[in-house]
Order: sequence, then C-alpha cells, then structure tokens
Amino acid sequence: MAGHSKFKNIMHRKGRADAARSKLFSKLSREITVAAKTGLPDPAMNPRLRLAVNNAKAESLPKDVIERAIKKSQMGDAGDYTEIRYEGMGPGGVGVIVEVLTDNKNRAASNVRSLFTKYGGSLGATGSVTFNFDRLGQIEYPAAKASEDDMMEAAIEAGAQDVESDMGEEGGHTVYTAFEDLNEVSSALEAKFGEASSTKIVWKAKLLNEVTGDAVATLMKLLDALDEDDDVQNVYSSADISEEELAKLG
Repeated sequence: MAGHSKFKNIMHRKGRADAARSKLFSKLSREITVAAKTGLPDPAMNPRLRLAVNNAKAESLPKDVIERAIKKSQMGDAGDYTEIRYEGMGPGGVGVIVEVLTDNKNRAASNVRSLFTKYGGSLGATGSVTFNFDRLGQIEYPAAKASEDDMMEAAIEAGAQDVESDMGEEGGHTVYTAFEDLNEVSSALEAKFGEASSTKIVWKAKLLNEVTGDAVATLMKLLDALDEDDDVQNVYSSADISEEELAKLG
C-alpha cells in the first residue's frame, strides 16, 4: 500500500503541475492575442507583442499555438479584453499588485476581492500600493551564461539600472532597466549572451516587508490563489520571506 500511495501522490503532483502548465499557456496565449490586437500583428514592429512572444517561447509554448494566438487577434472572435490593475494589502502588511486581463470586469473584480477577503487581506484604492513599487524592465539569464562581473559590466554598458546575481545551482542573473529602455538593453545583452530566459516589464518593490510566523502560510495561499485565477496575468508583492520560513511550509 505504501508504494501505491506514493504513486498516487506523484500522479497528483504531476496532475497539478500539468494543470498549472495549461493555465500558464492560456495566459501567455491571451497576452499574445491582446498585444497583437493593440498594435501590429508583427513582433518586429510591435514591442509588446515581441515581449509576449519571447516570454511564450521561454516557457516552451509551441510555435503553432503562438501563431494561432496572433491570428486570433485579427479575427472577429478575438474577444474584448480589458486590462485592470488591483492594489491591496495582504497578511503581514505586504503590498500586493494584481494585473488582470479579462473579458468580464465584474467577474474579475468579484474574484480578486473575495480572495483578498478570504486570506485576511483587503483591496485598496489606486495608488495605495504602487507608490512603493517601481515599474521596471526585467531580463533574466541562467547563471551559466556569464560570470557575475561579466554580466554586471555588460548590463551597465547596455544602459541597465541594476543587476542581481545568484550564482547558486538554481540561481541566475536578473537585470533591471527603466521600462522604456527594456528593448534596447535586452537587444544589447542578447548580442553578447544570446537569448534571455525571460524578458518582461514588472513591478519591483522599493521597500520589502519581512513576513514571519503564521502570516507566511496565509500570504502564500493568497498569492497562489490569485495567480491561479483565470483572469489574473501577473501578481507582485513586497514580501520578504526567508528560506527558513519557507522551509516551515513543507
């Protein structure tokens, strides 16, 4: 029975991973469609679409799915998506930004609000959280692509603002730029190090909130639940959680 239970647990985890992968692909496809619809359907002529396509490729979204998503933007059934940003406070006094891309604003608002309430948070007015965040371009490379010094030198030369490097086994380089400089900096780094593993525009907290104790588990549940919502594209927070606190979650 022990072996059977272990097999069931493995299958359960695989099922959850597959479901998360499917949801991610759906969100990537939706971003490609909206990006193509709001500009030209050519990545070379549409910076937002180029970012969406590059990130989709980095997540192994099949080429035919990418092409279908672009073609869908030119069709009458592409859907009328609205971009909405919600701001709120989560457990531990953590600021949370939720970016939504939805064809039903009432559904999205209701879902986001109920999740904040369920996990001990609260929604705030526009600007109540973003004042503590910078809107930046973010470029990520695996650690093996360059030494810490080489990446820093190349990033500064390209016009980046900052570089955070973790040279551990699962670490990497994260380059931050002014969001309007993202295309120029990413092109310069690509010429030197090859294609990045991720290139996107993010909200980066200026000051982090240290979270400990019971608030860690509740906050993680809130962030995970928001991320799993079909209308939610991105979730950002000002949480600072130590490895020790994360290990307690099991």
